[in-house]
Amino acid sequence: MTDDEGYVAWRNHFMVLLDRVPTPIAVCRADGEITVANPAMAAEWGLVPGQVRGRNLLDLFRPSSSASAQLGRLAEALRLGRRSRYTIDVSWLQGAARTEREGELLVDPVGDPGPGYPMLLAVLRVREGAVAPPRPSAEVSAVERRILALVASGATTAAVGKAVGLTVDGVNYHLARLTRRWRVPNRTALVAKAYVLGVLSPGQWPPAAPDGREAGGQVERGRCRNTQSPHSPPEGTR
Repeated sequence: MTDDEGYVAWRNHFMVLLDRVPTPIAVCRADGEITVANPAMAAEWGLVPGQVRGRNLLDLFRPSSSASAQLGRLAEALRLGRRSRYTIDVSWLQGAARTEREGELLVDPVGDPGPGYPMLLAVLRVREGAVAPPRPSAEVSAVERRILALVASGATTAAVGKAVGLTVDGVNYHLARLTRRWRVPNRTALVAKAYVLGVLSPGQWPPAAPDGREAGGQVERGRCRNTQSPHSPPEGTR
């Protein structure tokens, strides 16, 4: 593997991990232009990450009147090449409802020391008591949730099919539908997207849907048949 290939693989891995982090995070240039934002950060404005990229952090957040001193210290730190964390009080209007929210931006200059300005890592800490933003919605059936939880736990396609009462082709049918619907390239990205969209609960093992049903739990076969796609093989072929 060449250095360039190694960098691309590392960056792709980093992006998948960043997408799964529930904390709002953005990476910016020294002038505040956003180069990367995870779904949790974009959701604060009711957007997706691609709509945030290229915008300025201070166009989306309004610094409080008391934050001017911290912004001055941050600008001076960037000029002198210092690496310190700066906390900036901000407010913003969340989502389509334009709900007023308040919090803190924790800004860290990152990257190797050099003649140029470093990048900025901005982590948003919503002030306690503020209304949490709605999670991005995803319409999935009960059997699709179970399949995703089982795949996230590392189960093989055959094991998934046995657990939910489908053939291997039936499981692959549901996974292919989800892959197309969420526009992801493979199962690894599909599982990551399921966590981002709230289909699977973060911080829980074995993987489970928000209703708490674990991947290894039992599923009633009758319920699976009610949600089974008509494209799955008939009962007699299982």
